[in-house]
Amino acid sequence: MGPLFENIAVIILAAGLGTRMKSQKAKVLHLVLGQPMILYVVDTAVQVAGKDIILVVGHQVEQVRKVVSEHALAEYAYQERQLGTGHAVLCALPQVPAHSEHIVILCGDVPMITADTIRNLVEDHLDRERDITVLAVEIDKPAGYGRVLINVDNQVTGIVEEADATNEEKKIRMINTGIYCVEKTFLAESLQKIDTDNAQGELYLTDIIAVGHREKKAVGALLAGDEHEFYGINSKEDLEIVEGLMQRRRSGST
Repeated sequence: MGPLFENIAVIILAAGLGTRMKSQKAKVLHLVLGQPMILYVVDTAVQVAGKDIILVVGHQVEQVRKVVSEHALAEYAYQERQLGTGHAVLCALPQVPAHSEHIVILCGDVPMITADTIRNLVEDHLDRERDITVLAVEIDKPAGYGRVLINVDNQVTGIVEEADATNEEKKIRMINTGIYCVEKTFLAESLQKIDTDNAQGELYLTDIIAVGHREKKAVGALLAGDEHEFYGINSKEDLEIVEGLMQRRRSGST
């Protein structure tokens, strides 16, 4: 069976070492139920976009390439220094195929994301003719996550990271999953307009939301249902939690 979409490319952010894993192994190579976590994300990407996949790699480039290339066709973009998610996507843009009109951005450390959820994201994005669509989810304890800012007209005006959020913004329960669908030309142009004026001193991909709102682009959010799909792995404890969730999914109890 072919990919769900012909005009979609997928960029997977997979360059981090993951220091909180307390391991010298690249984070995305850690095993989840016996399989490197990156391969779950790659499988989802293949279902959505076929071979139009670009992995942004940094730490242990050759090992990551070897693991993925034995599993699927993909292109690779090297991020020599980890200067933020916006910088990672900039590294990948030259590898995006010319025929791709929109780009889905996934995280290599979020292995539970499903092709059905990404299909819903892309279809919502295309049906509503948006320039950018953020995949969001509401959770009871949003501490640590970027909050999705929505105005009185129900338009997404930006995403604020925890470190930069005001006390009022920290009360928002709708969080950014780190997954987006973006029109290619807007993505390339908006990444040139963001800067490192934030608590981390990095190029935040999330800042393209504010660029889009400022330029009166079509910016929206799709609210997803299952918060577990977006559980990112940043530590050994996270790894154990995701393994438990995935085992329950396989047994049909979630």
